[in-house]
Formats: sequence, structure tokens, C-alpha cells
Amino acid sequence: MFGNPEQMAQAMRQFADMLSAPQGSGPVNWDMAKNIARHAVVAQGDPSVMEGERRQIVEALSLADLWLNEATTLPSGVSNPQAWSRSEWIENTVPIWRKLCEPIAERMVETMGGALGGSGLPPEAQQMAGPLMGMLKQMGGMMVGQQIGQAIGSLAREVVGTTDIGLPLSDTAALLPGGIASFSEGLESPSDEIRLYLALREAAHHRLFQHVPWLRSHLLGAVEEYAKGITVDTSALEEQIRGLDINNPEAIQEALSGGNLLKPEETERQKAALARLETMLALVEGWVATVVDRAAEGKLPSAVALAETVRRRRATGGPAELTFGTLVGLELRPRRLREAATLWRSLESERGVDGRDALWGHPDLMPTADDLDDPDAFVRGEAAWDISQLEAKPDEDDES
Repeated sequence: MFGNPEQMAQAMRQFADMLSAPQGSGPVNWDMAKNIARHAVVAQGDPSVMEGERRQIVEALSLADLWLNEATTLPSGVSNPQAWSRSEWIENTVPIWRKLCEPIAERMVETMGGALGGSGLPPEAQQMAGPLMGMLKQMGGMMVGQQIGQAIGSLAREVVGTTDIGLPLSDTAALLPGGIASFSEGLESPSDEIRLYLALREAAHHRLFQHVPWLRSHLLGAVEEYAKGITVDTSALEEQIRGLDINNPEAIQEALSGGNLLKPEETERQKAALARLETMLALVEGWVATVVDRAAEGKLPSAVALAETVRRRRATGGPAELTFGTLVGLELRPRRLREAATLWRSLESERGVDGRDALWGHPDLMPTADDLDDPDAFVRGEAAWDISQLEAKPDEDDES
């Protein structure tokens, strides 16, 4: 490291970031994580958004939002459409990443502090080593922050907007010109159609997240509930740390690869959280796909081909799944995407757009994982159910 001025400068910056973390700021120094993420995207090129690009994206989001008025009863969720560089995406989504990552980050830092500090020391020795343990935990926080920063930086190079992973990472509808360019590589569709199709998906997601009050907390709560059941493999961590050269950033990065250290507990509570999350992600994605198809019909010739491209990208995981596997030990994949889309189309055919969207009024009205297995039965059963029968039952019991 001392022979490479650039590596030396980077190490000194990270060390200064670590020391600048205020006491009680949490397990991760997020200023440092943001800096690492931004360095990761700048290293591969992150030009500022040009005025022409900004205008194209704002116009696409505005037009997409107008088209969606004909496809859904939910009102607009696009009030201030924006075009972001990758660095701006990092800056604006960190608050949600912080909420998602800190539960498992805290476990990593606590376990790492014990592994580095020798948790087997007698109580008297541990008390004397208190200040040292605090420093070791700071080092652990720095290492975890580095891992988080690298992961978010990698994801920033792939996303096209704020809703790629199915979770609401920002209240603002925004698209990234650089992400759209990467998405468009190898596709034969015209660039303006690709931009407009992706704008439709972004605007549709924001209608849900802005106007279904319970949805945001339901999704983020399921991720947090799952993360609480994650444990850190202490023996694997100690094995990784033993003999680790702290002067070798690549070795530290490899040692902290979350896939080998994070172990989900097979508890019923965690299984329920995972099932709830996967089902809701599929329902959100299926609704968005259904609404976007309806809005684009007859207007975008490339809509069918682009829908299949997006479906494959979401169904096979990709960068979002890799990032979540690293950060919280969780695959973020809507596994029942086709079934969910079929259910929403059946609801629209049977009850119209109003009846389809009315299900978002309360979480208890939403289809379950079992309903995705037989969407036709859900559509028929819900239509036949009458709440007045439930209200009349006590009177019948009284007469008997």
C-alpha cells in the first residue's frame, strides 16, 4: 500500500472518515459508505445529467403519468419528476438503505468486535480492554461500511430509477440517463420508446407507494423482520479475520462478502416474513406490469418486447438480488410474478379497473400466496362474498 500513492490516499481518507463518525451514530459510518459508493461509480464514469437529458426524462415521466390516468384509478404519484446521475441516486436513496441495512450491520459489528477483541477474555480483562473494544467496534463499523458502500455503488451502476428493486427507495420519481443507456444496450427498440416504457414503470410504482398508505411500511417491515432473524456465522468470521492483512483492501473486501457470513435462522417467524415479502413483491410487480401494459397498448409498438425484457430481468434476480444478498442476506425476487400478473388481469376482466384497484384499500383484501396458486378461485370467491351476510348472522343466532 505504501508503494502506491493512490491506495495510500484512499486508505487515509477512509481512516479519517472512520474517526469522524460521531458517537452514537449507529453501527455504520454512512458518510464513509456514501463516499465509497460514489467513488465506485465515479471510477467508471458518472457524468452530470445534461440539460437535454433532463428535459427528455421529465417529459417522459410526465407523459407516462398522463397515460396511466386511463389505466388505473390511483391518482398521480409524480409531482416533481427528476433526472439523476448515479451519484445523485446514491445520495437520495441512502436514508432507505440505512433503514434496511442497519439491523444486520449492527450484528456484524458486534460480532466482529468480539472476534477481533478476543471475546473469551475473563470479565476483569474485558473491562480493562473496554476502550480497545470500542476502537475495534469502530474498525468493524468501518469494514461493514466499506462493504455496504461497495454494494450500493455496484447497484447504482445498474439501476434505471428509484423502484428497480421493488421497494420505495425515494419519494421522488426519477430516472437515470446512464442506467437507461445501460439497459438499452443490445435492444432494437427505439431509445425514446425505451425511455417512455421505463418511465411508465417508474410512475406506476410511485402511484402505489404514494397512495396506498400501508404498502411502504408493509414492505420495509417485512425486510426488517427478516433481517432480525439473520445471525452472523462467528466461526466463519473468525476464520476470515485470522491472518487478515489490513493493508490489503481487496482481502478485506473478500473477507466481508456477506454470502459466507450471514445465516438465516429457519424459524417460523422468519419463514412467514420471507413468504409475506415475496408475495407482496410479486403483487406489486404484477400490478405494475398489468397497468403499464394497459397504458402502453396501442401507443408503444415495442411495449410487448420491453415487458418481456423487464420480466426476465426481475425474475432472474440480477444486481438487486446480489446487493441484498450482500447487505441483509436476502434474495429480493418476486418469484410468483407470472401468477400475480395473471391474477390482476383476471380481476380487471371480471370487475373492471375500479374493482381491481379497490383491493389496495386494505392489506386484508390482498391476495395471499395460496391465492396465487388459483387466481380464478380468488376472483370468483371474492365477488360472491357479501359482508351483509356476516352482519346478519348474530340476529339469526338470536332467533334460534
